[in-house]
Amino acid sequence: MNKPTILRLIKYLSISFLSLVIAAIVLGGGVFFYYVSKAPSLSESKLVATTSSKIYDNKNQLIADLGSERRVNAQANDIPTDLVKAIVSIEDHRFFDHRGIDTIRILGAFLRNLQSNSLQGGSTLTQQLIKLTYFSTSTSDQTISRKAQEAWLAIQLEQKATKQEILTYYINKVYMSNGNYGMQTAAQNYYGKDLNNLSLPQLALLAGMPQAPNQYDPYSHPEAAQDRRNLVLSEMKNQGYISAEQYEKAVNTPITDGLQSLKSASNYPAYMDNYLKEVINQVEEETGYNLLTTGMDVYTNVDQEAQKHLWDIYNTDEYVAYPDDELQVASTIVDVSNGKVIAQLGARHQSSNVSFGINQAVETNRDWGSTMKPITDYAPALEYGVYDSTATIVHDEPYNYPGTDTPVYNWDRGYFGNITLQYALQQSRNVPAVETLNKVGLNRAKTFLNGLGIDYPSLHYSNAISSNTTESDKKYGASSEKMAAAYAAFANGGTYYKPMYIHKVVFSDGSEKEFSNVGTRAMKETTAYMMTDMMKTVLVYGIGRGAYLPWLPQAGKTGTSNYTDEEIEKYIKNTGYVAPDEMFVGYTRKYAMAVWTGYSNRLTPLVGDGLTVAAKVYRSMMTYLSEGSNPEDWNMPDGIYRNGQFVFQNGARPTWTETTSQSSSTESSSTSAESSASLAPATSPDASTNGQNQVPNAPGANQNPAPQTPQTPQVQQQPQQ
Repeated sequence: MNKPTILRLIKYLSISFLSLVIAAIVLGGGVFFYYVSKAPSLSESKLVATTSSKIYDNKNQLIADLGSERRVNAQANDIPTDLVKAIVSIEDHRFFDHRGIDTIRILGAFLRNLQSNSLQGGSTLTQQLIKLTYFSTSTSDQTISRKAQEAWLAIQLEQKATKQEILTYYINKVYMSNGNYGMQTAAQNYYGKDLNNLSLPQLALLAGMPQAPNQYDPYSHPEAAQDRRNLVLSEMKNQGYISAEQYEKAVNTPITDGLQSLKSASNYPAYMDNYLKEVINQVEEETGYNLLTTGMDVYTNVDQEAQKHLWDIYNTDEYVAYPDDELQVASTIVDVSNGKVIAQLGARHQSSNVSFGINQAVETNRDWGSTMKPITDYAPALEYGVYDSTATIVHDEPYNYPGTDTPVYNWDRGYFGNITLQYALQQSRNVPAVETLNKVGLNRAKTFLNGLGIDYPSLHYSNAISSNTTESDKKYGASSEKMAAAYAAFANGGTYYKPMYIHKVVFSDGSEKEFSNVGTRAMKETTAYMMTDMMKTVLVYGIGRGAYLPWLPQAGKTGTSNYTDEEIEKYIKNTGYVAPDEMFVGYTRKYAMAVWTGYSNRLTPLVGDGLTVAAKVYRSMMTYLSEGSNPEDWNMPDGIYRNGQFVFQNGARPTWTETTSQSSSTESSSTSAESSASLAPATSPDASTNGQNQVPNAPGANQNPAPQTPQTPQVQQQPQQ
């Protein structure tokens, strides 16, 4: 190929490439202007508007008007320079150099995302203000169209407003926790001062809060607040806004410095605080909008009368005799037909000063003990054909955690021998539970639990009788919210519904979004019925008699966590029966309720009557919910039949035939087994309601045991309270 030909080829290729570049620019520009043509109009009224979101109950009655509580706007000349420096240091280093969008920041974020395989934003402070005013923060809404509109409005705002005005809009717009909107409002209510009278560390705290105001609340989360404040100060030092001496003095200032006692900021009933927190979380999860900074109408699923009654059960002695004011209760109630959360409360004697603080009802940091047995062990065993009747013989005899020499103990350190599956669950025996999980297999049990909304980073054999996890993340383990939703699947015939606090949101532009809960099949109807039939006996003959109501068809399970021998010796020093947590999870045809009881300090033990509170709270609430409703019993589905007090799947093996493991994966490697053993409690007692030291009359070890009915007929008529 001669030189002229090569030159012509290069020329044509260059022209083609240039043409493609021009075409791409034109096309990109066309797409951009198409997107921005649909952007909302920039309006100062929206930038300075007082955000107000109205929350309604399930009868469309107004509960709360969030956003109208507290707002004192700061004027531009009232904003101290140190606050400006703190905000731009943590939010937008190049704020004073860009015109709405920061190309350098966008490219930097792009490169960091490539290097770390993560997602970091390149939004400027101006874009954040636009987002707060007009758009959703949901990850699903981070579209090219939305980002183009956001950038366009940011550029427009920079042309119309000064940097000082933009900062003022932002400072007055952000939510600052505890019902405070805007940093001037927070300054007055947290410190009793205006912004221009605050110290450097106080200003740094306020500057760092808007990204996660409840998480960085200095009242409810002082450690996280201090870490965030110190990060702001570090960025200020790195940007040259403060000296090393100023930095050292500020970071060594206690986070509580200058904080005054909070005054109640709520214009809603105190009994609604926990529920409203979950409403806020679910609105943002489902829509991407923070209702505290975006005006909207939210229609919730709360039954306000039921919520108030639950509050009264917690905070008066009219329904339950509490041993002291410090004992805590957390519970959730769901409609079993659709997963709607009708009531939820996370603590007794809650402070009225802190808004949307910790809600123990959704926390997974406490062990739910034997309430895990139905969903981790026995339901999967029936679902996967490991057992085929409630009369199946299981073994309550000396047994080690699979793959280890660590023994599994029952609460009484005794054994009943060969007993029926129903009796094992009724009397909450630990050995049959662990053996059953081994037969099911860890993988299948984990899959089954996932179908009920419960997950673990990894499942261990100790999880047969415990909800403890190796990670503290709330998405793992159990809470009252998760347990109520899981047991609801037993009540409704096997369908799992995600717990829902909201059913409709109406946005400020008049558009709306409804939330329906279709549900997913978690187990067969036969499995759900057989589990219900067994758990009925827990309330009539078993250790859940404190929750028994003779007129109400219901089922449920108790749970008790335990201390290690070391904890008892070092901290508890109590020779009697003690426990850190006592639970009850139960349900009727209409409602499922999960109740946790314990002390905020886990090392303060439940003793005596304190161990009966969970069942009594459940009984009191279910009495309220079920009275006058003509409660119905469950109907037996096709595929099973009854023989005496037991239920059998069609084609079930004779009860005298010993079942063997049908799991292809017992997963008893030394590694996983050792991990299981490390989580395994020395005992998992679960006889906390009645007769702690009485061994029931258990079936013997004969080949064909007769159905066993405890020789206490009066218990069925008059259960212990």
